[in-house]
Amino acid sequence: MTYLDHAATTPVDPRVIEAMTEQLAAVGNPSSAHGPGRAVRRSVEESRERIGAALGVRPRDVLLTSGGTEADNLAVKGLWWARHGADPRRTRVLVSAVEHHAVLDPARWLATQGATVVELPVDRVGRVDLAALEVELAGHPDRTALVSVMAANNEIGTLQPVGDVVALAHAHGVPVHTDAVQAVGHVPADLTAWGADAVTVTAHKLGGPVGVGALVARRGLDLVPVLHGGGQERDVRSGTLDAVGAVGFALALELALDGLPAEAARVAALRDRLIAGARELVPDAVLGGPEPATGDRLPQNAHLVFPGCDGDSLLYLLDARGIACSTGSACTAGVQQVSHVLTACGVDEVLARGALRFSLGRTSTPEDVDALLGVLPEVVDRARAAGAAAAG
Repeated sequence: MTYLDHAATTPVDPRVIEAMTEQLAAVGNPSSAHGPGRAVRRSVEESRERIGAALGVRPRDVLLTSGGTEADNLAVKGLWWARHGADPRRTRVLVSAVEHHAVLDPARWLATQGATVVELPVDRVGRVDLAALEVELAGHPDRTALVSVMAANNEIGTLQPVGDVVALAHAHGVPVHTDAVQAVGHVPADLTAWGADAVTVTAHKLGGPVGVGALVARRGLDLVPVLHGGGQERDVRSGTLDAVGAVGFALALELALDGLPAEAARVAALRDRLIAGARELVPDAVLGGPEPATGDRLPQNAHLVFPGCDGDSLLYLLDARGIACSTGSACTAGVQQVSHVLTACGVDEVLARGALRFSLGRTSTPEDVDALLGVLPEVVDRARAAGAAAAG
């Protein structure tokens, strides 16, 4: 199998598996006061320190979660509840229209609880409209609870101007959350320079296990818990701490950041070969997101729309030939719907149905790109023929 779906989940690094296996043999609840419990707790706290050091933040700011979705929910709901509870006038939630559903859906759910949700427009490559953000903030500074804009788009790979978003929001006293799940470990991500109040990261997008992530929340940030229980994680995220996951997360993050510039350049070269080859073989293919040469795109992301095709047909035809890719976010896989990211970018709904996302990673090779390009023309022709037959 040629695996071109690293944005959905990455292969776990063998060194991470080894470290997690060793930790798995340890017995003890990290909240227990006895020796075995303290030993496991030590593993958790050492992992937290390593995660904090890798991200350039204080260990205490790292709140361990079950992954990106929980961290996003804690940030969006927790911030809104806290800010709205302190000042009932603060009902507004500003999010970009291309956010992952782990941010969009909690925000939309908050609308049932009295929130006013504003989905900020983006340009044709998916970059948030800073002027529109400034208008919303300046017009309602005392009514805005939070802003959430992702660092990098999971479908089309667009890098967002997080620092500019934070500067605008902080000028009006509004906290900012950014979902950095697709960015951390793939592009330089200076959390301190961004200045965001809360940042979501997760392990399985950078060579770690599924089921563990973190919300990096600055000290003093008021968050209402989504989960209530034993009061772990600063009394913000209750639940028995996952020592095995924390160990795997810490090591995977360190490995991902080790030699990152060289690895990003290697993967970007593969991405460029893939995009150029696909455009040559299928001349009417449309690139989603920024052109690679702009530097505004994730190095591992190649998103292409094939006119006259259905994305699911393309995916299954490629899968039958040993190529694994995606039609968009794996979190909505199996649900027949047009990408909200593409429609927000102004892509026609009919055209948007022919979208595929190819995403690369540390295990990707030139042979993987060659394997895709070797079958792509035939697959597109077959998908178009099937579509024409169904329409006729």
